[in-house]
Amino acid sequence: MRLLILTGLLLTSPLIQALTFRLDGDEVVGNSLEIEARYEDTFVHLGRVYGLGYRELMDANPGVSPWVPGDATPIHLPLAFILPDQGMTGEENIVLNLAEFRLYHFIPEKQIVRAYAVGIGKEGWQTPTSAARVTGVIENPSWTPPASVRQEQAARGITLPSVIPPGPDNPLGDYAVALSIPGYLFHGSNKTLGIGMRVSHGCIRLYDGDIEELAYSVRPGLHVSIINDPVKAGWKNDQLYLEVHPQLEEDRDRVIDVQQIVAAALARRPDLNVAIDWDRVQEIEKEKSGTPGIISLSDQPS
Repeated sequence: MRLLILTGLLLTSPLIQALTFRLDGDEVVGNSLEIEARYEDTFVHLGRVYGLGYRELMDANPGVSPWVPGDATPIHLPLAFILPDQGMTGEENIVLNLAEFRLYHFIPEKQIVRAYAVGIGKEGWQTPTSAARVTGVIENPSWTPPASVRQEQAARGITLPSVIPPGPDNPLGDYAVALSIPGYLFHGSNKTLGIGMRVSHGCIRLYDGDIEELAYSVRPGLHVSIINDPVKAGWKNDQLYLEVHPQLEEDRDRVIDVQQIVAAALARRPDLNVAIDWDRVQEIEKEKSGTPGIISLSDQPS
């Protein structure tokens, strides 16, 4: 699987658009990178440059300060992903995986998938899991704060106007993609923080360049799946990979059957006789780094 957009742009551009990968039959895309931080780097800055979210970088770099990593500190960039099963339909669609803080736009006609880091709803204002459709795109949107949000802000001594027009004070940014779930949008932001975090009242925030690209790529009626899958398994070059993310705070007591997820992946490749390294599975479960790791041992004799 080849990462199409990185190369020199990562070193010269302050903001790239979506990570774009070729769809060629494998279920794992991209390649992680190792870099050395510069003294002025932060995870927020690195996230904008490399198309990653704050939590992705935190999970992949335990023990590293997100605000002062330190000059020459090794940084792992988790730029490999197992594609969610829900998107592998052969039809254009969008999958938003809340546990992963990432949105995938599958475009089989162009043989590509674009992957966007996102911010999602905070506790008490969770982004719902649901099937939905794109209903339209709004350029320079106005924001009408719901009564519940106005009440929340009023309790903090902040009075919100009934309508916030387009401009620097508008939290929706320059573009919004409306969904068939009333009140929920994919949108930009007027703040540099929040991508890869739980900061919204349920809507999904993207980097400015990403939401502009998405807005010009989607059409009304496009199917959207909002899922919450912290564990994924997928194939690349006849090897099976496992990717595990921390569960969202409200899901920490939910039991996930990793063996069932692995078994479902094995069932997708009945042509292979593969043994699983269950010790490695346990390591990946414990690490929860969000980076895919190989869990198959080798082809076994029939």
